[in-house]
Amino acid sequence: MALVIPKETYSGKIYSVQLGTGPKAVTIGGASALPFLSFEGTFPHKPAVALEIMDITPDDWPETLSKAIGGASANPVQWAKFAQSNGADIIALRLMGTHPDQKNKSPEEAAKVAAEVAAAVDIPLIILGSGHAEKDTQVLQAAAAATRGKNCTLGKAVEENYKTIAAAAMANDHKLIAMSQLDVNLAKQLNILLTQMGFDKERIIMDPMSSALGYGLEYTYSVMERIRLAALLQNDPMMQTPIVCDIGANVWKVKETMAADAEVPEWGGLSDRALAWEAVTAAAMITAGADMLIMRHPGAVAKAKEAIAELMG
Repeated sequence: MALVIPKETYSGKIYSVQLGTGPKAVTIGGASALPFLSFEGTFPHKPAVALEIMDITPDDWPETLSKAIGGASANPVQWAKFAQSNGADIIALRLMGTHPDQKNKSPEEAAKVAAEVAAAVDIPLIILGSGHAEKDTQVLQAAAAATRGKNCTLGKAVEENYKTIAAAAMANDHKLIAMSQLDVNLAKQLNILLTQMGFDKERIIMDPMSSALGYGLEYTYSVMERIRLAALLQNDPMMQTPIVCDIGANVWKVKETMAADAEVPEWGGLSDRALAWEAVTAAAMITAGADMLIMRHPGAVAKAKEAIAELMG
């Protein structure tokens, strides 16, 4: 008797969202089944990988990561070109220098950097605030206006500032990252609030918050899985936005990516271990349903793209 593989029937579909302009624009989403179950649905667009850069040279990144980037981090434009030449599908510019506890740079300074980076590369650009909700509203408004026409992605809109950031994205024809706190209901609620103010749900990218391997990754995975089930099985339009996982910021602060060889010799060499930590975290998020990753190490990006190619193959 022949083996018959049971198949699930899905009533929903993930929205396709285009980022950037021109021949190197990237489209994410579009899946009609749970991740990579190609016998149940279609996956017209592969997950995209963004390399993170900053408007300042980070002084708290581990040596393994800093060495991989080298002198490129001294200038955002140079760093963006380095990221593109090292396999990034997308550039993710984090305006960390605007944080009051960092350089407290002005919105005008941030806007200038964003415009220069956008002009220097021909792949899509994500513009991220520093994570300070109040300052980000001013910074992202200025950056959005300075990059009008580039179809950038602004982020992250959170409960405290979503109205202002969404308005800036609408006014300047950009996409939007909406971030919630690892909760399915909160993710849905933020999407509802955005659409109620007139923001097109098909221009939203959801960030349910991610985590690093060994540091709550399984909980992140379960939240993303529930979001995907709601989108595909329950046909919930508020859950059908693509998902982004900002993993670099989480991975490169854990002990496993920082502890020296002499401190924990049983863990293996630091350079290989740290790179693998980000690559394995990326692979987990992809299989959980991520449509886009934000990463930091070029070597880990290469490994993630290998995994994507194999899964899509």
